[in-house]
Amino acid sequence: MPETGYIQVHAFISNAQIPLQDVAVAITDTSGSAIALKLTNRSGTFNRPVAISVPDLSASQSPDTGITPYTTVNLYARYDNFEEIFIENLQVFADVITDQNLEMIPLSEFPESWNISESFNTSTQNL
Repeated sequence: MPETGYIQVHAFISNAQIPLQDVAVAITDTSGSAIALKLTNRSGTFNRPVAISVPDLSASQSPDTGITPYTTVNLYARYDNFEEIFIENLQVFADVITDQNLEMIPLSEFPESWNISESFNTSTQNL
């Protein structure tokens, strides 16, 4: 029986981690279908974590169950005049909040490139 896991983001700028409000975040399944479209609040987070349907918790409690114990999703983050961020295969487990930091880099730091995006691929876990 499917359970629920959650995704929370923390969008910020600089090493001081200054929160960014109104970062547009899209969460999709691996085929590209939208699960959630959200904007960050003044704390750089969502008001509530996004709920994701995940495999039953028992799938992660013992080895060799034959079931991948998490759901993978993709996450896109966009904020005007900042690099876009694309995170592929973000793993979400049952009864866990997956915290995803989004360090937004101003495009002004790269004047030669106005169309930069950062891509990250989360490799599968050896569980």
